[in-house]
Amino acid sequence: MDNQLQPPHRIVVGIDGSEHADRALAWALAEARAHGATLDVIAAWTLPAEWAQGYNPEWVVDIESMGQRTADEARESVVSVYGSEELPDWIHISAIEGPASTVLLERAEDADLVVVGSRGRGGITRLILGSVSNAVIHHAPCPAVVVPAEDHH
Repeated sequence: MDNQLQPPHRIVVGIDGSEHADRALAWALAEARAHGATLDVIAAWTLPAEWAQGYNPEWVVDIESMGQRTADEARESVVSVYGSEELPDWIHISAIEGPASTVLLERAEDADLVVVGSRGRGGITRLILGSVSNAVIHHAPCPAVVVPAEDHH
């Protein structure tokens, strides 16, 4: 029996447009490139909390447009971190409606690795993970990596 670790063939990374998510994306891109893996970039989105209060005609935001805006922002993040408008075919970008931790855990079901960023707050609190990274490391169906925030000290 071969106990060697196999390189990942499919990596899932969660992004939300934040600096710590961009760091996780950069790490996941490098890992996918180094191992010839497919990279699934996931941007989860949910309806605004205000919508639970009932209809307001000023909230003329179409659900489809919210998903498209999330997808567009996700692509902008990937292009920025990757460094080119021309993305290779091994990078897949998805905007999926739902809570981020739920969406990431579902997408990681058949992945070899799931990657998220840490919240990256300073001092002692930097040891505390955000709710999404906490859920992912405790419930991931595959190995998980939490990319730490850059230490400025």
